[in-house]
Amino acid sequence: QVQLVESGGGLVQAGGSLRLSCAASGSTFRAISVGWYRQAPGQQRELVAAISSNGATRYADSVKGRFTISRDNAKNTVYLGMNSLNPADTAVYYCNAGAFYYPGNYWGQGTQVTVSS
Repeated sequence: QVQLVESGGGLVQAGGSLRLSCAASGSTFRAISVGWYRQAPGQQRELVAAISSNGATRYADSVKGRFTISRDNAKNTVYLGMNSLNPADTAVYYCNAGAFYYPGNYWGQGTQVTVSS
């Protein structure tokens, strides 16, 4: 069982930056892939970025070059650095654990990111 808690969301102006954190419980964290997903109002939840247990990463085309996913296994935490934010990035961002190419079984409660123009 893995429990995930996101933090770091907020309101930022276009062009600004935020860093989201996903803190996980469970001793198996370092062995599992973790992803960040987001869901805007009226839209489907979509993958933003994912990181595997060995550090491989993948990104949605819309965030490549602007967002960076990383993990600190000693802290059981995965981060999502977000730069050059624009209003299209406004969404609830969710941490997900368990799989690299598709959503795993574990979700956090989500954190709101709002980018003003």
